[in-house]
Amino acid sequence: MLPLSDWPLLDRRRLIGIFTDIDDTLTTQGTITQDALQALGALKAAGLHVIPITGRPIGWCEPFVQGNLEAGVTPWPVDAIVAENGSTAFSLSKISPQPMSDMREQLSKLYQQDSSTRIVNFSRMQEVAMRVLREVPGARLSQDSPGRETDMAIDHSEFASLSADDIARVVAVMRRAGMNATVSSIHINGWFGTHNKLEGARWIVRQLWGRDLDAEMDRWVYVGDSTNDQQMFQHFRNSVGVANICRFEAELIHLPRYITPSERGAGFAEVASAILEAHIP
Repeated sequence: MLPLSDWPLLDRRRLIGIFTDIDDTLTTQGTITQDALQALGALKAAGLHVIPITGRPIGWCEPFVQGNLEAGVTPWPVDAIVAENGSTAFSLSKISPQPMSDMREQLSKLYQQDSSTRIVNFSRMQEVAMRVLREVPGARLSQDSPGRETDMAIDHSEFASLSADDIARVVAVMRRAGMNATVSSIHINGWFGTHNKLEGARWIVRQLWGRDLDAEMDRWVYVGDSTNDQQMFQHFRNSVGVANICRFEAELIHLPRYITPSERGAGFAEVASAILEAHIP
């Protein structure tokens, strides 16, 4: 991994968009920091596309897209949030309900799988979840599980703790059941289907702009922090790990090209600063 300062100015200047993980990339101790939130806004203000892509549940993401005044949640300045490792998303689109009326934003919920497939897979996932809880002592469903529609998550570092051996056992149970399984900085995620973060990124670019991400991959950057980001690190020539990725370095086959000096939200703010330096005179 090269220091962020080695990222060529020309590569940064050509960027049109940013994909980023959320937990321990945008957030610090579970909350988005002010510098990271301001960085998102500055990137959007500079005309760049901004899309967080996460293993978190779609229900958990909704207030961050449209805001929640009662809970004191400011809407994030993003084009969309892709959730559950690429299977579903919230986006905000401009609509005009009547001729000559002011434009307003409408929240759209998008899925890669059709309704009947989601129903069947959800039932299968509950069976696997019960198997995990029986076979791996101490395993617990993530506290955000009620917001999940297309995947399941076992907590290993957020509100519970599992050893490396137990994490491997959970992954093995999921895969024996025919599920995909990945490990983030906080959860073990499992799902049925062909989606993943990379396919989710391709899908949302088609959905929002009708474009082929692979044709413009060198004009996007991906920022992440964990083992479940390595497929993105592999495919994005412009890939950055925030400094806390070092704790997973030994487990990674595909490393990010660059690494920030700082961890978590402060590291993301450093990435944004490097991009804006190339875009703003």
